[in-house]
Amino acid sequence: MNKKFDNILDNKWWQEIAVVAFSFTIYTLKNDWMLFSSFTSISMGIFFYFILYMHAQFNRFFLLPILFKTRRPVTYILLTLFGVFVFSIVLYEIMMLEMFRNCRLYQNSHQRSYVYQLASVLGTLVCILSPIIVFKFYRIHRKQTDEALLFNEMQLNSLKGQLNPHFLFNTFNTLYGISLEFPERTPDLIMKVSQLMRYQLESNSKKCVSLEDELEFINSYVQLEKERVGYRCDITYDCKIDNENAYKVSPMLLIAFIENAFKHGTCAIEKCFVRIIVTVENGLLHLHVVNSIPDKKTDVVSTKIGLKNTIERLNLIYGKDYKLNIQDNKNTYIVDLKLQLKKFVE
Repeated sequence: MNKKFDNILDNKWWQEIAVVAFSFTIYTLKNDWMLFSSFTSISMGIFFYFILYMHAQFNRFFLLPILFKTRRPVTYILLTLFGVFVFSIVLYEIMMLEMFRNCRLYQNSHQRSYVYQLASVLGTLVCILSPIIVFKFYRIHRKQTDEALLFNEMQLNSLKGQLNPHFLFNTFNTLYGISLEFPERTPDLIMKVSQLMRYQLESNSKKCVSLEDELEFINSYVQLEKERVGYRCDITYDCKIDNENAYKVSPMLLIAFIENAFKHGTCAIEKCFVRIIVTVENGLLHLHVVNSIPDKKTDVVSTKIGLKNTIERLNLIYGKDYKLNIQDNKNTYIVDLKLQLKKFVE
């Protein structure tokens, strides 16, 4: 329904019909000529409205460009006043012709005065130009919004295009590390990695995925990391979601924070920890990731793409409607993210 209404608002012909209907209604209420059963009176009423409408269109196509394109408001006001005076004189002179004297359109003496015609011309001009200007700015705003959305979508696609190889690079590094320590478990782990890759590829073309699928993907990744470093790293993954399961989220939006925790939090032989807590309450997702910072770090290959791109995606998708707090202390690295999820519409 909303989409159909938006299409009507975007259609210039429908806008024109709405403007005519609005101004014509005001004109008829002002003159009460619709109450007369005489076909001649109705015809004369339409004729006089046509003159007023033509004056408004003259202002619209010849004078309004002076205001909007050349930015000369004083010139526009002077020319508009001159046009109002000229058309009101024309309207008055037409009304005083013999053929219109017996017309029931203007029965009262004040309705036959020049001042009344001047007010009619000016009032009709306002009634016609006001919605036209409103529709004009609506179309400009809609065009700018569509262009901004298109640009944002292009940026998001570019960021996702960079993030996907980055994720593949990290995942295969993890698989390589496990194969060195536990070669007998490599076949099963390759199957788990293939499942991760399948989700990553399938979700790549989607703007949103269900939160349940995204968290299942994160859980599979955590389990894979447990296979690699679980013997020397205390890994905690806790997920609490309210009863609502129709939430949606941009795919691969949270994984970079978790990848970063394992990459930098487990880059030493000494005892370490990674704690991941995900809670969703009333649509508010809270991701809390904490990892230890080893005293003696081994060299870690890092492209620094993951976190940077994820923050840029958060800015593009949520704007100011999210909170991200990152603390790099001496012994721990903390990521705290809060964002309001949207729901799938049935």
